[in-house]
Amino acid sequence: MKPTSKPLLIKAIVLVTALGVLTANSNIASAATKTITCYKGTTVKKVKTAKCPTGYSTKKPVAKPVATKTATPVATKPAASGAIALSGTYKGVVTGTVTASDLQVSVDGDGTGNVFGLTQLTGTGSAAGCDSFSDSATLGSAPNVLKFELKSTSKACGDAGAGDKMVLTGDAIISGGTGKYVGATGTLKVSGSFVLKSVTEGSTFKSDFTATISGTINTK
Repeated sequence: MKPTSKPLLIKAIVLVTALGVLTANSNIASAATKTITCYKGTTVKKVKTAKCPTGYSTKKPVAKPVATKTATPVATKPAASGAIALSGTYKGVVTGTVTASDLQVSVDGDGTGNVFGLTQLTGTGSAAGCDSFSDSATLGSAPNVLKFELKSTSKACGDAGAGDKMVLTGDAIISGGTGKYVGATGTLKVSGSFVLKSVTEGSTFKSDFTATISGTINTK
């Protein structure tokens, strides 16, 4: 009687099973050494494991849109060029000389209000009765000086007696200047008053004065 081949069959089955186990172990080892990327919020971690650590996911989070703040407008200074609305009150001293035909005066004062640095007023002029008052004056100090001249329609009126108030009213034409007022144009309205302390020909006097000056200065 011939011996059976069963042992060979068993060996074959055992060999196939062993190969299967080795293949499975090889796949597990391959999965264990594969690098994967894990995400947790903005944290990114690369690991060589089959799955991400607790709290991490292989799904990349979608970035949330960043809210943008609306910029708060910043207050700006008046432009170096353009129209400037001047409005100021000037107080100081007027010095006068009485002649046979008119009254010669000079003024020197300081201003407050919206004067844009033009705080100093100086000028000279002459008045012949209540007919007219001519005057050339400046506002400000070096390097920024504004020049203007009163129109011929301007008047300085009063009773022309010692101790009487003289009232000045009129319009002025801006005739340029220096510094940032070079080439400036525009018109100003001028009004003021002082006390005429003497009417004697050849005499001089000093008196306090107050004037308001307003208008538009067009700078280049």
